[in-house]
Amino acid sequence: MSTVIDNAPYTAFHRRLAFACSGGPLLDGYILSVVGVALIGMQPQLKLSTGAVSLIGAAALLGMFLGGAVFGVLTDKIGREVMYTADLLVMTACSIASFWVTDVWAIVALRLVLGMAVAADYPIATSLLAEWLPVKQRGRLLGQQIIAWYAGSVLAYVVGYVSIQLGGEGSWRWLLASPAVLCAFFMVIRRGSPESPLWLARNGRGDEAVELVRRHLDADVTVDELLAGEPAESERMDAGSLRVLFSARYRRRTLFCGLFFLCQVAPLFAMLTFGPAILGAFGLPGGTVMDTLGTGLISLVFLIGCYPALRAIDTRGRRPVIIWSFALMIVPLMFLGVWPTAPSLLALAALCAYAFLCGGPNVLDWTYPNELFPTSVRATAVGFATSVSRVGAAVGTYLLPMSLTGLGIGPTMLMAAGLTAVGLLVSALWAEETRGVGLQQAAADAPAERARERTAERKPVRV
Repeated sequence: MSTVIDNAPYTAFHRRLAFACSGGPLLDGYILSVVGVALIGMQPQLKLSTGAVSLIGAAALLGMFLGGAVFGVLTDKIGREVMYTADLLVMTACSIASFWVTDVWAIVALRLVLGMAVAADYPIATSLLAEWLPVKQRGRLLGQQIIAWYAGSVLAYVVGYVSIQLGGEGSWRWLLASPAVLCAFFMVIRRGSPESPLWLARNGRGDEAVELVRRHLDADVTVDELLAGEPAESERMDAGSLRVLFSARYRRRTLFCGLFFLCQVAPLFAMLTFGPAILGAFGLPGGTVMDTLGTGLISLVFLIGCYPALRAIDTRGRRPVIIWSFALMIVPLMFLGVWPTAPSLLALAALCAYAFLCGGPNVLDWTYPNELFPTSVRATAVGFATSVSRVGAAVGTYLLPMSLTGLGIGPTMLMAAGLTAVGLLVSALWAEETRGVGLQQAAADAPAERARERTAERKPVRV
């Protein structure tokens, strides 16, 4: 089963749309990472306790839980384009307001709203992008959205390093306000981005959908062709329905997407938010630019690890990549847990190895939920998976400083290894293979049916 969009030639239009959609992930990486640098100056100036620091680190993640759950549903109900820039306006306002904060609760409130706005962008942008991409480029370009996340994280540490060098610890206010510059840039880039033709066709606006495909893909298509693979009218699902995600047809996919995402990002976010504290526990000089540069290096390796994974998901397949990645990610975490007194440079190397191996799950974070669910609940599924993952990330970020203080670095790393092992188990049991499958076919078919179809295609015809 194929569609005009699945088989369309890859053009400059797709590249522009992918770049425009990358704004949300880039801002997420920047906003969540820059606070780790800002805390260096913020903590002594505002006299923050360990609990307050943990709360500030977790606030944006809690906001992402709320934003993903709510705005994914709205995106499926009212459209991708309608909400496409509103979240950037909210991020701009909250970032500017952060410059003037004077107490911990104001910071927490603003970062909570920032998190909601960032999470809104994931279901909006990734579902819109998935519904325009040819099948051969879908995995790579959806996976590249996470590269934008790490680019934002690396940028945050570069900006943080320069700010500390030039302005000292008092530059933390400028760091918290700096995302406004990126928001303004992507608001300009996103102007004129089109609505999803699949969403339009499914919601009774077929003429608009046909015209958009003709204008941007230079192809003639009918509404019936756009809806090929969608559930029949008698089986039509409520748009944006969480109930559909937990129906017998999609329950396993919903649990898989949420749980593997959670097991991957909980250690990751804690590591990036409190990277200087982790490296300090391994003996790297704390309170200096060295721990900031060390955390920036780890962020850069997270980014580098995504590139071979992007190639592998299209050559080897989604399922083997996610399983082997989780299995190998356990090794450096176990090493650090068993040897908590490892020399600081060796500990940094192990953390970099973990970061590199994270590339597999990273590039599948938004690929899998976009591929495994139909148009009517695609954004809802992305939003739900994001929400579940951020619950784990928020808990991990909140507890990490307390764990380092109360249990020490060794047990903390062992707990991270245990959570990664859960991700391995979930992937081994439930990961499906969607490589080379049309978007609507991947969402509609059971994996067993796809396997039978591929086997039948490979069988020689007897004469």
